[in-house]
Amino acid sequence: MKAAIATRYGGPDSVIVGDAPDPILGPGDLIVRSLAATVDSADARIRAMRMPPGFGVAARLAFGITKPRQPILGTAVCGEVVRVGPRVTRAGIGDRVVAITGMRFGAHAELVRVLPHQPVASPPSGWNAAEAASLVFGGMTALYYVRDLAGVRAGERVLVHGASGAVGTAAVQIARHLGAEVDGVCSGPNVDLVRSLGATRVIDYTHQDPTGDHDRYDVVIDAVGGRTFSHWRGTLRPGGRCALVVAGWGDFLAAVGTKYAERRVLAGVAPEREENLRELMRLA
Repeated sequence: MKAAIATRYGGPDSVIVGDAPDPILGPGDLIVRSLAATVDSADARIRAMRMPPGFGVAARLAFGITKPRQPILGTAVCGEVVRVGPRVTRAGIGDRVVAITGMRFGAHAELVRVLPHQPVASPPSGWNAAEAASLVFGGMTALYYVRDLAGVRAGERVLVHGASGAVGTAAVQIARHLGAEVDGVCSGPNVDLVRSLGATRVIDYTHQDPTGDHDRYDVVIDAVGGRTFSHWRGTLRPGGRCALVVAGWGDFLAAVGTKYAERRVLAGVAPEREENLRELMRLA
């Protein structure tokens, strides 16, 4: 099969398209012929080994010291099931599915092996493969951070920083779906997009500092990174929560230390749960 192969850590020129062995089918596995796969920020971060502060050494130990241990990156795919193991009951040959390979990667290939524990769902009706695949990274991350980690509730005020990105666009819509009032932060060219997704107020960060509104929000979702909890603390009401999608080591420690504080920082890794993927496809 053909695959996009990361030969070293670096920029896009470190990836070549070449031949790779076809995946081997296990008894509980699916083999999916890819129709579309995404290159998301996690792929780019790992390919370049560009990690949040404090995670560089751990990342090299996890993903490879001098180059990616798994050279075929990609965490999500939409395609057609072409082979199934004898123990498989959740999909059949010919089914179109969206699947998450997660940190085992392998989705940037013609044929993708989906293991028994990896999530699979039917794509939304009427969506093409590229649209369905593009939902996964941002949508799964936003669903976890907004609904599960921050626990956004109806009537709360939520600020989404990076509201025009993959995670941010999903976070705005999911927070609105949960009944919150949402303000979005983005650059000028994306203001209309973010407003169309349901944001009540859109802040163009090139002209206005989004941290200038003190004691305004119950929840801040920072989908961009580069800002710490200390940047956002003043914007939170008493009892407010700040969820950092891209958090450095210091904020991970702070997330433990502020567990019972009046204003809390939240950080973590979005889990790969099939029920979450199915819910995301249902919402779409």
